[in-house]
Amino acid sequence: MSRILRIFTITFLPLLTLVLGWQIGVAMEQQGVRELEENLRILYTGQSGSGILMDDPEKNVNPAIMWGVWRLLQKNYITPERLKTQEMLYGAVGGLVAALGDPYTVFMTPSENEDFHESLEGKLEGIGAELTLREGDVIVVAPLKGSPASEAGLQPEDIIVKVNDKEVEGQTLAKVVEQIRGPKGTSVHLSILRSGEDELLEVDIVRDEITVPSVEFEVKKTATGSVGYIALNQFGDGSIGEVRRALESFKQEDIAALVFDVRYNGGGYLEGAVELSSFFLKDGKVVSVQRRSGEPVHHYVSGHVLVPDLPIAVLINEGSASASEIFAGALQDHERATIVGKKSFGKGTVQEVFDLPGGSSIRITTAKWLTPNGRDLGSEGIIPDIDIDRTREDREKKRDPQLDAALEWLLDGEDVTKKM
Repeated sequence: MSRILRIFTITFLPLLTLVLGWQIGVAMEQQGVRELEENLRILYTGQSGSGILMDDPEKNVNPAIMWGVWRLLQKNYITPERLKTQEMLYGAVGGLVAALGDPYTVFMTPSENEDFHESLEGKLEGIGAELTLREGDVIVVAPLKGSPASEAGLQPEDIIVKVNDKEVEGQTLAKVVEQIRGPKGTSVHLSILRSGEDELLEVDIVRDEITVPSVEFEVKKTATGSVGYIALNQFGDGSIGEVRRALESFKQEDIAALVFDVRYNGGGYLEGAVELSSFFLKDGKVVSVQRRSGEPVHHYVSGHVLVPDLPIAVLINEGSASASEIFAGALQDHERATIVGKKSFGKGTVQEVFDLPGGSSIRITTAKWLTPNGRDLGSEGIIPDIDIDRTREDREKKRDPQLDAALEWLLDGEDVTKKM
């Protein structure tokens, strides 16, 4: 089996592996009923045949217990047609992983794994929102730009309480996502808890095919000069190449500065964040990866700088996560850019994706991110240099005070928050 697909910085979707289950099965066949009885005695009484109390699960774990339960269900459950082996196995594996309480460490069934990769490629059907699980709540990380979720007014930090009037409390993230997703043209009703609101917000969203443009760019002409504007909506396949082409196109324009927009960008590939930062930094560290043991592994710029000196402002908000935070944090620590907007989401852990048999996979948190100056992105996030909000009313009226503040700072050199 392939050890790693890639290193990710994401958020989305909630083992005993198939191999482990098979090995236990063989052992049980060989050792027979006596061992099964012993395992069941441990399961029900907490004691082994020798009378030793199994009071320290860290030292006395016996995975054969699961196989014993499996056998009991197969033999005794009243409705045998409901004993679907594959679904039961996936449920056992998913429960094992979910017990960690880490929303970013998830087991993905073949269909969830396929959806995961399609989302990175910018293709899926649904409402177009990135979700995570935090302390049992299903939280909106970011609505994708131009998606039904965005058009319906979903915001970062919204809590999804009900889907189609059914409570989601206690459900896994994968189960909630499964209920929200659906074919293009169908609708889903969400009950939303939002900070500052006294009552639940009831929202109907018509699902659509979600095609996320990775990069959008233009030249914004003002009375005091022209500024290149690039919006990076995700760190997906081909995104960095698109940014490179946008930067190359700006060489034909007489721009005085650059605005780089990673608002609502929930992240993607680590190497994408490093390569993107390398476009603007001449040298130095981009990010450090701190694993469970050993010294941090440092990632440095590639040396392929494209824009070494042009003034830059980076736009962030509560939906900027993971790779977006790495990029903004690197430019902020090197004093290469001014960060404008609201504090980022604070998704500062590393996930590695491992392929499993049958098309399933597991995404495991293996490390955390540190900025060049050693800031822990997971606990601190990115604090903007210019703190300015964009309200729901601003969005509805097509106003963008965060972009306006960035343009004024770049062209006039003034912190607009001091004039408000």
